Amino acid sequence: MEFNNLEIDNLFSMVKMGVSPFGVIEESRKRLEKAGFCELSYGANWKLEKGKKYFVDHHGSTIFAFTVGKNFDKNQMIRMAAAHTDYPCFRIKPNPDFNKEGYGQINTESYGGLIINTWLDRPLSVAGKIALRSDNVFEPKIVNYRATKPILTIPNLAIHMNRDVNKGVELNKQIDTMPIVDLLSEEQRETKYFMEFLAEELKVDVEDILDFELSVFATEEPCFVGVKDTMISSPRLDNLTSASALLSAIINNDRKEGINLIALFDHEEIGSSTKQGAGSIMLHDMLRRILANLDLNEEEIQADMYNAMMLSVDVAHGLHPNKAEKMDITNHPVLGKGFCIKEACSQSYATDAKAIAIVQQICEKNKIPYQRFVNRSDVRGGGTLGSIASTLLPIKVVDIGVPLLAMHSVRELMGTKDQEALYEFILAFFTEK
Repeated sequence: MEFNNLEIDNLFSMVKMGVSPFGVIEESRKRLEKAGFCELSYGANWKLEKGKKYFVDHHGSTIFAFTVGKNFDKNQMIRMAAAHTDYPCFRIKPNPDFNKEGYGQINTESYGGLIINTWLDRPLSVAGKIALRSDNVFEPKIVNYRATKPILTIPNLAIHMNRDVNKGVELNKQIDTMPIVDLLSEEQRETKYFMEFLAEELKVDVEDILDFELSVFATEEPCFVGVKDTMISSPRLDNLTSASALLSAIINNDRKEGINLIALFDHEEIGSSTKQGAGSIMLHDMLRRILANLDLNEEEIQADMYNAMMLSVDVAHGLHPNKAEKMDITNHPVLGKGFCIKEACSQSYATDAKAIAIVQQICEKNKIPYQRFVNRSDVRGGGTLGSIASTLLPIKVVDIGVPLLAMHSVRELMGTKDQEALYEFILAFFTEK
């Protein structure tokens, strides 16, 4: 099968490194810095130059990157694309250690709408941010941590103890999903075993670990599926397919006259209403700051912002061959036939007719395959950051993304060629005259 090897390699690398939102940002920074993007601190003065490329790391789990054309023209449309860095998983609670009969376990809670039973019987590990004691109380030491091997598992209950398991079982998130971290000796049962493990890893005392934001992640890597590699099975395709495509497009765009910007937000899976989420004022304020730094006056800033356009890039549902009746009767995208334009009259997807027409014309001009996704009329469906962001920045927005099967499972399934179609469209959106 022929496909864009570089973009698939980029996606696989992002999935392997992006096991937490913080890992996604670390991988994004590496790709941007390698491509010559300069880091800006939002808390410092800016002196932007035409023809330059920049990025802003926002609290370690959200990132913005933008390019300013060397022939910047204030009358050219600002073009933006946004995706998210988080995914449904388990997060570790404070005071996590407990044990039952020598099974060392940790206390967790669910983050987002995960399919719980897919997390059972797999090698799992932990990654995220840890805050350590420091001399300056207002500047605790922050460490991005990732365990180097599987250290957790959540075992299923044997069928002999639950004869109805194949009829469907509801799992209790406080009882059935507590991971096992180790088998403890008598002496270890009275210790903070997991916390002591973290302290040893970081070479600090347990008391110096003040807090953490640690995700449980599946350690399995992405792989091709199918006789001719037509599919990809992987953790975290929602939404690292989009994050990887946005990074490649902003890096490879050569637009000379305008501003292109990508935003990779955290906390989409829990509603986006945070300082790192698309529901914050950050994107709106950043646009104003960029334009003011390029010497536009207030009237020109208002006009430029109003005439901007944004892609909200997040995965869509593909038709499941064993459950075809779950899809709309006339709009049912399948894997491998291109990315999806997502629509909902409820505006859970922010798309409107004019925005769709722009996308269609770019695709037709560049021979990029696309499909249409709409939920069944009797299914509520999900939402994306597009509608949330557009309430703070009322501009043209269209929701797009690659179709998946098993969305929010610990492993999801996509068509290999769809990643190339998504990347090619975003690049064309950024570069089209």
